[in-house]
Amino acid sequence: MSYQDDIKALTQLREAMGSGWASISPENAARLRAQNRFKTGLDIAKYTAKIMREDMAAYDADSAKYTQSLGCWHGFIGQQKLISIKKHFGTTKRRYLYLSGWMVAALRSEFGPLPDQSMHEKTSVAGLIDELYTFLRQADAWELNHLFRALEEAKAAGNAAKVAELEAQIDNHETHVVPIIADIDAGFGNAEATYLLAKKMIEAGACCIQIENQVSDEKQCGHQDGKVTVPHEDFLAKINAVRYAFLELGVDDGVIVARTDSLGAGLTQKIAVTKEPGDLGDQYNAFLDGDEITSASDIDNGDVVIKQNGKLVKVKRLASGLYQFKPGTGEDRVVLDCITSLQNGADLLWIETEKPHVGQIAGMVNRIRQVVPDAKLVYNNSPSFNWTLNFRQQVFDAWEAEGKDVSAYDRANLMSAEYDDTELGRLADQWTQNFQRDAAREAGIFHHLITLPTYHTAALSTDNLAKGYFGDEGMLAYVAGVQRREIREGIATVKHQDMAGSNIGDDHKEFFHGDAALKAGGKDNTMNQF
Repeated sequence: MSYQDDIKALTQLREAMGSGWASISPENAARLRAQNRFKTGLDIAKYTAKIMREDMAAYDADSAKYTQSLGCWHGFIGQQKLISIKKHFGTTKRRYLYLSGWMVAALRSEFGPLPDQSMHEKTSVAGLIDELYTFLRQADAWELNHLFRALEEAKAAGNAAKVAELEAQIDNHETHVVPIIADIDAGFGNAEATYLLAKKMIEAGACCIQIENQVSDEKQCGHQDGKVTVPHEDFLAKINAVRYAFLELGVDDGVIVARTDSLGAGLTQKIAVTKEPGDLGDQYNAFLDGDEITSASDIDNGDVVIKQNGKLVKVKRLASGLYQFKPGTGEDRVVLDCITSLQNGADLLWIETEKPHVGQIAGMVNRIRQVVPDAKLVYNNSPSFNWTLNFRQQVFDAWEAEGKDVSAYDRANLMSAEYDDTELGRLADQWTQNFQRDAAREAGIFHHLITLPTYHTAALSTDNLAKGYFGDEGMLAYVAGVQRREIREGIATVKHQDMAGSNIGDDHKEFFHGDAALKAGGKDNTMNQF
């Protein structure tokens, strides 16, 4: 319904309600409706799920139409990211938000900073989703408020063409509300716990939930050691739990991302249940490391023996009770994990790798696509990778394989600034620049994200300001390094009162109080300096 249609409907409603509603302005009420498009988190989840499904279909047709996101740990950070995207690109299309469990643990727990081991409060994840969407909805209200103020000015000036232009902008306003890919870690407990938390996340607005195949109570960051995976049947139960949560809440096209940590996980919590040779449990157990035995005398107290490829094998069990996989089986386990997840309810894959290498990722995806042709990935462009060193070493290795002279470069020391302006350094930067589009085309990556970039940007910008402000620069550090740049680069936060809703509040005062409204935005407001 257009703004003008809303005004007409509300005018009829006011007339039907009689003189008691005489002070209610249909224009103001229509404006409030326009500035609050989404009434609940479920409204958001249903809206964004549709967007994500459309984006997935568009990528299947054209791999150049991949999607991207940045991880955000606060609603304000997410809001400013979307405002910046609209400012620079004119649209939010194919740009999402990522909610990182790592950043929730490090920045949002009541215990203080925690490692990425699922020790933070479960509800803090759903709480951050709700907070992010609160800020994104406020960005809609903020942007529309400026359009409505301009509309009032155009009407007062009798500028019909400008009125028509602004009304069209209002009717076609693109929301800042975009899909969030939300990290539920390993599900925070059993399948019932996963289901309950998934419901909270969906009710807060999540259309997409990412879950990993690690053991909940042994969960580790994907880029650290000590990861322990679970048999497929355990993981599939949690995928089912998330799907049931979506269906119960009416988000029928909700998206599930199944993450496998098998590439870097050498341990499993338990031996899979198997009923016949070649079934899923048997395939999982075939990767277990062990020694063949020929008689009962080979078995010691506490040993565990399984039948593996027709032979009795004493599997290797650690003092922790965990079982060890055969070395070098990580990639094969990843492929099996991914195929199994897609065949049992997952929509997208996440393969946690140890480096950003298009060839390595493509090698696994191509194997998966032999079974599931439309398989596609969400990929972590992780700050845990040393991107500079990785890509310089990739160029070095490629040149060496081509027979090119690389004697001028020390492969182990390629991070050094002395290589920044060399042919190798420049080519490595070009490969880095092209990584997302190359990987989208060659390795099936539908969505590229950086898990915790704003954690690092907050630290870097704070370090720069602190160094100058508390040093010789004093106030100039803030003025030159922050405010002057905000003004010249058109950053909305320079008018921080407006960004925080002061102008919206003033307009609401006028709605509610009429001529008696006491406004904050008068001539003595120092924001007028900007």
